[in-house]
Amino acid sequence: MMISVIIPTLNESSTIARTLTRTVALGFDDIIVSDGGSTDPTPQMVQACCARVPAVRLVTAPTGRARQLNEGVKASRGDVMLFLHADTELPPTAKSVIESTLKDPRYVGGRFDVRFDHPSRWGAVISWFMNRRSRLTGIATGDQAIFARRQIFERLGGFPDIPLMEDIEFSRRLKRQGPTAALTDRVTTSFRRWEKNGPLRTILLMWTLRFLYWLGVSPTRLNHWYRAVR
Repeated sequence: MMISVIIPTLNESSTIARTLTRTVALGFDDIIVSDGGSTDPTPQMVQACCARVPAVRLVTAPTGRARQLNEGVKASRGDVMLFLHADTELPPTAKSVIESTLKDPRYVGGRFDVRFDHPSRWGAVISWFMNRRSRLTGIATGDQAIFARRQIFERLGGFPDIPLMEDIEFSRRLKRQGPTAALTDRVTTSFRRWEKNGPLRTILLMWTLRFLYWLGVSPTRLNHWYRAVR
């Protein structure tokens, strides 16, 4: 079983080198960075890593996380796709626990629990609710490093080409294909978005966006509003 790690980037020079170093160290044989038109040194940093590590490759894609992830999959060789944000660190057990989980043919994919890189009361509360909500609903977010079998990914047509909520929609479609694993191993993700806009304001914003999406508001409209208030 080969696992391809797909990392979308857009101006991630502050995090991508660290993420690649740690991901390579976990033994993955196929790591694809899908860049959406970075104007900072991100592409050069990835290319430097490619020159040292044959497992790492860089592809370019139209801007947009869904499009970048789909292009990354096209370039990948794995039987399993693991979608990793550029500011997120996988646990040391990531490769082995995915392999172990998917030995059970019932599972079509899964996700990890999440924690933040700067421990705080707000971070502990937010991550607890994220993990609990995901476990209860079967829906995961991109922060939780979603993974899926290639044949299932292709059957679903990849990530939907929408500007927002692509992870929620993909996760929703994935669980309709069969059981998804809610792994207790934790990825560590950046708290920078929450710190920048304030934890409470960010929570209210994300809950509002997801509620409106559940009501049927189009992701395009939500994205315009998200950009306006962000």
